[in-house]
Amino acid sequence: MKSVYLRNFVATATLVTVSFLLTTLAFIGIARSYVINDYQTTMESSAGEVARLASAVADYDGLHSWSLSMNLSTIANSTGNHIFITDESGEIVCCSDGRPVCDHIGRQLPENVTAMLSENGTLRLLSSLGTLYGEKRYVVAQPISGRGGGLIGYAFVTCASANMFGAWEIFLGVAVLVAIVVFALALVISLFYSKRMARPLDEMASASRKFARGDFSVRVKQVEDPTDEMGALIESFNKMADSLEKAEERRSEFIANISHELRTPMTTISGFADGILDGTIPPEEEKKYLRSISDETKRLSRLVREMLDVSQMRNRAADPAKRTVFDLTELILQTMLSFESRATKKNLDVDPQLPEQHILVRADRDGITQVIYNLIDNAVKFAEKGSCITIRLYKDDGKAYVSVRDRGETIPPDDLPFIFDRFHKSDRSRSLDKSGVGLGLYLVKTIINSHDEDIAVKSENGVTEFVFTLPLAE
Repeated sequence: MKSVYLRNFVATATLVTVSFLLTTLAFIGIARSYVINDYQTTMESSAGEVARLASAVADYDGLHSWSLSMNLSTIANSTGNHIFITDESGEIVCCSDGRPVCDHIGRQLPENVTAMLSENGTLRLLSSLGTLYGEKRYVVAQPISGRGGGLIGYAFVTCASANMFGAWEIFLGVAVLVAIVVFALALVISLFYSKRMARPLDEMASASRKFARGDFSVRVKQVEDPTDEMGALIESFNKMADSLEKAEERRSEFIANISHELRTPMTTISGFADGILDGTIPPEEEKKYLRSISDETKRLSRLVREMLDVSQMRNRAADPAKRTVFDLTELILQTMLSFESRATKKNLDVDPQLPEQHILVRADRDGITQVIYNLIDNAVKFAEKGSCITIRLYKDDGKAYVSVRDRGETIPPDDLPFIFDRFHKSDRSRSLDKSGVGLGLYLVKTIINSHDEDIAVKSENGVTEFVFTLPLAE
C-alpha cells in the first residue's frame, strides 16, 4: 500500500520534472536562436568593416593587393571566421588564408548566390557556396563601394557551425549541470517536505491502531503552525483521544463500581439462602434472614431502576422536543410538599426563599422535577435533626438559579470533585445512609448538563449548598 507521503512526493516530483523539461526546452530554443542571431549580427558587423577596409584599399592598391589579404587574415584570426572578397561578378579576388597562392583565389561563386547579391545587395544564409566549402557554413556578405559610389565587389564572412556553437555548447553544459543540481535539490526538498507533511498522518494512523488495542494514552505531536488545516486536524484528533480515554476510564470505573455494588447484595442473598437450605440457619431465625434477603433484593431492584432512570432521563433531557415553558417557582413548591412528612419526622425547618413573581424557564419539566427532588432528598437525608433546609430561587444575567442548602456534616474537600461521579458516595453518605447506590447526584448532573447548564457544590463549616442554573424562557 502506497503511503500518503509517497504519493504526494511522486505527484510533486512529476510536476517538478515536467516543469523543468518544459523550461529547459524553451530555454535551449530561445538561447540557441539568440546565439545564432547575435553571432550573425557580429558577422554582419565584421563584413561591414571588411567592406569599408576594402573600399579604402581599392582606391590606391586594388582588391587584389597583398596588404588587404594580410589585413583580412588578421581580422579572421581575431574573430575565428573565414573572410574573402569577390568582384562584382562573384569571382574571389582576395582571401584571409594569408598565403601567396590561395586555393580560393579565382573561384567563382554559384549563380544563385550572385543572383541573390544582385537582387538584395546583401547576403545571409547557411550554405557551402557550391564546392567552396566541404560543409555548410553561416555566410553573410556586404557590398563594397568604390570612390565614385559604384559597386566594385562584395565582402564575405563565413563561420563553421562548430565555431558558432562552441561557446554555446560550453554554456549549455554549465546550464544543464546547474539544472540537474537544482532539479535534484528540488526533489530532495520535496521528499523531505512530503515526509514531514505526512508524519502527523502516520502518527494518527499509529495512534488509531493503539486505540483499537485499548491504549488511549497516545497523542499526536502538534505541528509548528496549529492554525492551519493539519494543526486543526491534530487538535481535533487529540481531543477525540482525550474523550476516548475519559470514556474508557468511566467505563472501567463503572464496571468496577457496579460489580462492587452487585457483589455485596448477591453475596448476602446467596449466603443466607444457602444457610437456610443446608440448615445452618435454625428455623426460628429463618424469618430474620429472609427479611435481609428481601431487603437486598429490593436494593438490587433500586440499583437497576436508577440505572435505567439515568439512561432515560439523559436521553429525554437531551431532546429539545421534550422541553417546555413552565413556572419553576410552582414546581419547587410542589416538590417540597413530597418531603413534608420526612422533614417533620426529623424536626427539620424548611425555608423556601422564592420570589413573588413567577420565573418561567424552558426545560424538560420531568427532568428538572427529578433534579429538585434528588437535591431536596439529599438535603433531608443528611441534614442535622432540628436544623433548617433553605431552598432559594432567583434569576441573574438571563438565567434562573436554584440553591438547596442544608446544615450537617461537611463533605471532605477531597470528595467534592467526585461528588457527581457515578456510584461515588462520600464519607458522610457511607456513615449516614446505607441504602444509597450513588446515582442520585450523577443523575442530577447528567440532566443539568443535557440542558447545556451547570451545577456546583460547596461545603464549609457544616453547610453544604448545591446550585444549578436553567435558561429563562424568552
